[in-house]
Amino acid sequence: MKHLQASTQIKNSTNLTLGWLVVLGIILVAANQRAPITSVGPLISYIRESTGISNTVAGMLTTVPLLAFAFMSPFAPKLARRYGMERVVFSALVVLFLGTVCRSLHGAGTLFAGTILIGLAISVCNVLIPSLVKRDFSHQVGLMTGVYSVSMNLCGALASGISIPLARDAGFGWQGALICWCMLTILAMVSWFPRLRNTKPVTVEISTVADDKRPSLWHSKLAWQVTAFMGLQSIIFYMLAAWLPEILVSRGMSESAGGWMLSLLQFSMLPFTLLVPILAGRMRNQRPLVLLTAVLYLLGIGGLFMNTNALVPLCAVIIGIAGAFSFTLAMIFFSLRTRTVQEAAELSGMAQTVGYIMAAIGPMLFGLLHDLTGTWDLPLTLLIVASFLILVFGMGAARNRFVNSEESEQVQV
Repeated sequence: MKHLQASTQIKNSTNLTLGWLVVLGIILVAANQRAPITSVGPLISYIRESTGISNTVAGMLTTVPLLAFAFMSPFAPKLARRYGMERVVFSALVVLFLGTVCRSLHGAGTLFAGTILIGLAISVCNVLIPSLVKRDFSHQVGLMTGVYSVSMNLCGALASGISIPLARDAGFGWQGALICWCMLTILAMVSWFPRLRNTKPVTVEISTVADDKRPSLWHSKLAWQVTAFMGLQSIIFYMLAAWLPEILVSRGMSESAGGWMLSLLQFSMLPFTLLVPILAGRMRNQRPLVLLTAVLYLLGIGGLFMNTNALVPLCAVIIGIAGAFSFTLAMIFFSLRTRTVQEAAELSGMAQTVGYIMAAIGPMLFGLLHDLTGTWDLPLTLLIVASFLILVFGMGAARNRFVNSEESEQVQV
């Protein structure tokens, strides 16, 4: 009897340890999903001077990963179904490591080749992590969505802030500042390696689900509502990430202060990226959160129309909170609006494909409208329109139903 009790205790202790290792692995993978991209923006001038590329070409360094996201997202669920999620995520981390190294080599060719590899790798993780959370933490989807969202946004914000100190003050240069993020990828690879033994059961489960005869998500009205919500929140974030400092500098704020306002926006997201998905997971539907999201966006963006720099910190915080609401709601919709792990992966892939195409186009359209009008009013109006559309599509996405279920209306596309 004592032997049986001791064996049970050892088994429970082992399961607890493995559970924490799974959580750690997801946190570290999430930490790699924004930092390699957000670390580039502050270093653009250093990269341009070193490589001799033009401003237009330098601007593509932030657009190329988004296009890679859009290209690769539909393939991630298929790769997971064939090879298993753990193996595909680990392979993506290896590609991310190689891309980070390649990007830091001298020359514009390797710079863009590495950037493409980074975008492809991150897109795979972007798509599969929500479905992994649904599979491994089916009763704690909200909590785990919050945990990996905080990790993603925290490291993304830190990367924006420390890139210049690493390059200039520490003497690493832009190449050293970018290659430093390899260490974070290595940690993620080490934490993920033990999970490769679980690949076979996952592959069988996903293949079984995939064999069910169901309509394509691309014909689901609900799937398109989730996709539109994902795309609209992406377009707002990347428009502001690309242009907010420039707007503020044109209104008399220093370059340093303008950059810090963007950092303030990102840091203000952190507590809410943890709290919102926990709250959303406990609600029958998430419509009240969608309404609050739209109101916050309208207040924060509306404040930018007032040509008063004193209000900018408050506007940045409000927009950051709205961004945390919209981003985490988009992530948790992938789990809440689907019944199976494979459906979650497919919905994530569909939403991120369309969403990142919108995100890639958005900053260019924003700049074009400014060039045509000579003011920031029309571009900012575009953000107001996007905020209203977030309310419209979010109300549909937040209803308590599932894609490809009887409650979900079908549309032809």
